[in-house]
Amino acid sequence: MEDRLWVWGGRPLEGEVRLPAAKNSVLPLLAASLLCSGPVVLHGVPPLSDVQQSILLLQALGCRVNWQNGGLAIQPPVQPPCGVLPAGPVRAMRSSVFYLAPVLHAAGRVSMPMPGGCDLGPRPIDIHLDGLVKMGARVAWQQGVLCLECPPRGLHGADITLRLPSVGATETLLMAAVRAHGPTVLRGAACEPEIADLADFLRSCGAHISGAGSPVVWVQGADRLGGAEHTPIPDRIVAATAAAAVAGTGGQVLLRRCRGEALGQVLEVLRNAGCEVTLTQNGLCIARSGPLQGVGRVYTGIYPAFATDAAPVVAAGLLTARGASAFEDTIFENRFSCAEGFLAMGAQVRRAGRALEILGGGRLHGAEVTAQDLRGGAALVVAALAAEGESRIGGLCHIRRGYADIAALFGGLGAELGVCAG
Repeated sequence: MEDRLWVWGGRPLEGEVRLPAAKNSVLPLLAASLLCSGPVVLHGVPPLSDVQQSILLLQALGCRVNWQNGGLAIQPPVQPPCGVLPAGPVRAMRSSVFYLAPVLHAAGRVSMPMPGGCDLGPRPIDIHLDGLVKMGARVAWQQGVLCLECPPRGLHGADITLRLPSVGATETLLMAAVRAHGPTVLRGAACEPEIADLADFLRSCGAHISGAGSPVVWVQGADRLGGAEHTPIPDRIVAATAAAAVAGTGGQVLLRRCRGEALGQVLEVLRNAGCEVTLTQNGLCIARSGPLQGVGRVYTGIYPAFATDAAPVVAAGLLTARGASAFEDTIFENRFSCAEGFLAMGAQVRRAGRALEILGGGRLHGAEVTAQDLRGGAALVVAALAAEGESRIGGLCHIRRGYADIAALFGGLGAELGVCAG
């Protein structure tokens, strides 16, 4: 039987959290290591299940990958890889799409089934493919397998306008551009901090990039990239999860290495709900001692708007607030699969299209619930920490995709929780 997380809720959180490297940075960085002719070391990488699947992909492509002092050391393949990505790791995570451009450069061709990941609604990769086609790639579907080939001289630079600022597509095309022949301009690019982090790594390997983190990115392709050591940025969604838990339980927690600008509107919403937010030399301190207030309607959107990944966990932190709140996700259709679990805990909520409406004044109690996706699962943990009595949460396989040990994360802050069988 699959492990479950048990949580005995109702205890304020106190202490410090040292944030891990951001999952949404680490996964494209691991793929980008295939672009390098020399060794790559990424520091502070958390042992997430998605990281383990990425290691399997790199090893299948001929890389040597070793854990080293809390980070990962990646040696490039001795010979060009075959270009066929194994179905198991590809179907286990959405981030396998990041291997398209690096494998095209390394092998001249790539074939893979459709990437997997959380069921959040339609997540097409047409923006990735349209950009790669403009750079010379040929795309075909053969019995459910995506096949791409480079022209004989490899990919070439292009002037590309994204039809919407997709984070994944921006990262894919950035990785394609750094080894393409000639210049590339990406217009309408996404601006998330993780994109700037990827660009910083690629520049340390010898890439020529300017404008990353803005809507227009310029890249001059290079024939060769060397290796590098890099420390990815802290995980802003883990920070939002811990901050939301403090909102729900009360207490005071210091988020070490946390940069306030990365959380942006999440902090504004928590302040409006009655939390105290203080930036310190060591990070960001979040505290809540008085009652929570409803915050009205919050819309997720492209950065720097409220992050879609943060919506379920922050909603969970506000389930007991006085007054109504609503979180409407403009990115994914099925962002709030956690609503069923909230209801089982006694929350006064309802789903309305893409929105989760919190009627306010709810009192939470322990319940048996199951995570349906990564962030929804973390949201159930946040709700359980604020609930009275014991909760048991199944579906830990989803949560472990983004939180290496969520029991240790909150146990270190005084929460009473742990993993049990069945």
